[in-house]
Amino acid sequence: MNIDPETFLKLLASFGIGSIPFAVIAMWGSGTDIRDIGSGNPGFNNVLRFSKKRALISLVGDTGKGFLAVWLFYDPAGFVYLGWLFALGAVWGHCYSPWLRFNGGKGVATSAGAMLAIYPGVATAALAFFVVSRLAGSRFGVKERGALASLLTWVFFTGLTYAMKGLLHTYYAGLMTVFLMWRHRANIRRMFER
Repeated sequence: MNIDPETFLKLLASFGIGSIPFAVIAMWGSGTDIRDIGSGNPGFNNVLRFSKKRALISLVGDTGKGFLAVWLFYDPAGFVYLGWLFALGAVWGHCYSPWLRFNGGKGVATSAGAMLAIYPGVATAALAFFVVSRLAGSRFGVKERGALASLLTWVFFTGLTYAMKGLLHTYYAGLMTVFLMWRHRANIRRMFER
């Protein structure tokens, strides 16, 4: 992997785009800081506990910034690792936003947007899987259903990537899945609590 100065600047820009805290922005005018309610996480699932309309703003913003970072800087005719590099830059920006003292969300919506830019077909199938998983979790009262649906979707996406794109692409998808699981480690612990 060769990261030249131009690529490095694009990576920094991807981080900057990803760092925009749309969950906090979505709460402007409500008199509530999303970091003070629910899980305290500045992301879509926590905003959803407060307001569906504001959650939609957060979701579109967080997904859009992942898509934008890849769309602006990645040439699909080039090396695939660059697409993943800019995707990871946006996700890291979201997770470690300097606007939030290097705290942030879990990175799922931002990673989904980035994948829509790199693998539109595979990502669309994965998003359909997410919707079904999320609705099933709500229907059956599953604990941590948002986190569970998100992580299951990334496992599904990784498997689908292997089937449709091959081993190299699966390697990058697997790394992202592991990172997102690490970001959700508290949610995973709560899933197994009685």
